Amino acid sequence: MEKYLGITRSDIVRIRVLQNSQGMLINTKELMKVLDSTGAELGRAGNNINQLARHANVLAKQGMLNQDIALEFNNLLGNYITVQQELEKTLRQLIRLMKGKHDRKDTGSIGHL
Repeated sequence: MEKYLGITRSDIVRIRVLQNSQGMLINTKELMKVLDSTGAELGRAGNNINQLARHANVLAKQGMLNQDIALEFNNLLGNYITVQQELEKTLRQLIRLMKGKHDRKDTGSIGHL
């Protein structure tokens, strides 16, 4: 655990004692990597959706858009939007918890999500 978090065992014990085990230890470097990767993946997904929408518009103008495919696309897009909104909500919670961490002095822990 020490190696993963990048802190010593005594730091972990100190944090747990001082925080009454209310916090959760995180590796902020790893968190930033994951958030960066997630943001990049969302960007790629957004680009793909835009390309599909442009292609669908071209087909629709030519009268060649299959309605079943359009309905399936709309369902998948709705699911994507729902997942994206949940991710945004979770990220806002994480940011609030991290801000709270700094308010309690930087101990290397945050509250539970």
